[in-house]
Amino acid sequence: MKYLISFPSSAMQVSEQDLPAVSDAARAVVEQAKRAGVWVFGGGIDESVPPVMVDGDGTVTQGTYPQTQQIEGGYTVLEVPSREVALEWARKFAVACRCAQEVREFQYDPAS
Repeated sequence: MKYLISFPSSAMQVSEQDLPAVSDAARAVVEQAKRAGVWVFGGGIDESVPPVMVDGDGTVTQGTYPQTQQIEGGYTVLEVPSREVALEWARKFAVACRCAQEVREFQYDPAS
């Protein structure tokens, strides 16, 4: 199963002085996930680039759905055998990033 582990930017209350250590710790967990073979994808949303909506006819407009105006922060997708394993990885990211992590399960898709 694939799981999304994430946190909003505002949850990470880290001083500028501590940011390099937090970044190093988070990268270490990412490397650990890669070595374990569970890493699918991850990264932080570039909050300096505004979102756009693309319609079926190709029309591009500034903005987003009202429900998703606050999507920012860091995201990780892992493929692990169980929710319990996903929760353990979320704990590792919570320690590294010094903030709680949200865990969501993707619906099963046999083609992915």
